[in-house]
Amino acid sequence: MTQLAAAWRVLPTGLGTRRALLLIERNVYVYRTGWIVILSGFFEPLFYLLSIGLGIGGIVGDMTGPDGSPIPYALFVAPALLASASMNGAIAESTFNVFFKLNYQKTYDAVLATPLGTGDVALGEIGWAVIRATLYALGFVVVIVALGLVRSPWVLLAVPAATLLAFAFAAVGMAATTFMRSWQDFDLIQLVVLPLFLFSGTFYPISAYPDGLRLLIQLTPLWQGVDMIRALVTGVVDAGILWHVAYLSAMGLFGLTIVARRLDRLLLK
Repeated sequence: MTQLAAAWRVLPTGLGTRRALLLIERNVYVYRTGWIVILSGFFEPLFYLLSIGLGIGGIVGDMTGPDGSPIPYALFVAPALLASASMNGAIAESTFNVFFKLNYQKTYDAVLATPLGTGDVALGEIGWAVIRATLYALGFVVVIVALGLVRSPWVLLAVPAATLLAFAFAAVGMAATTFMRSWQDFDLIQLVVLPLFLFSGTFYPISAYPDGLRLLIQLTPLWQGVDMIRALVTGVVDAGILWHVAYLSAMGLFGLTIVARRLDRLLLK
C-alpha cells in the first residue's frame, strides 16, 4: 500500500502537474544563460553519425535491417544514435545536476518551503530531463531526414519514442542519484551507461553475440529503445513495438515511485 501511495502521489494530474511545471520553468530560466551546455550534448551523437555512420559506413557497406533486408550502414546506425542521444541527455540532467542541487546547492530545501512537495520535485526534474532529451531527439531527426536516412513516415513517431526512452532513463537515473553519497559514486553510472551504448546493437546487430549474451542484451532498456526507434525509422513496424512501450513505461513509473519515496526520506526527515 505504501508503494501504491507513493506512485499515486507523483502521478501527473491536476494541481501537482501545474506545480511541477513551475520547477520546469525555473530550469528554463537557469539555462537561458547556459544554453550552450544543452546544445553541446547534441553534437556527440552527430559526430558519431558523420564519422562512423557515413565514414566507416562507406567501407562496411549494407547491414541487415529489422525485416532481414539490406539497408545502408548509416541508416542502421542513425536510429541507435538517436536513442543514445536521448539516454545521455536524460541521464546527464537527472544524475549530475540533480545531485548538485540536492547536496550542494540545496535547491530542493528552498523549493519545499513553497507549496511544492517532493512529488512535484520528482515530476519537475524528471520532466525537465525528458524535455532536454527530447530536444536532442528532435534535432537528430531533422539531421537524419536532411541526410536522407529515412524510409518511412513512421519516423514521425521516433521523437515520442525517444521521449518515452528518456522518461525511463531519467526516472531511474534520478532514483539512483538519491542513493549517491559522493561524486565518485557516479563512476558506477558510467559503468552502466557506456556498456549499454556499446553493446545495444548501436554499431552492429546483436546477432553477432552468443545466444545467452544476446538474450541478456535484449533485456536491457537501451536495446528496447534502439530496436523500437530503428523499426520506426526503417518502417518495419509490428506488434512487437508494444512490448518496448510497455517495458519503458514500467521502468519509468518504477523509477518515479522510488524517487518520490527517497525524496520524502532525504528532504522531510
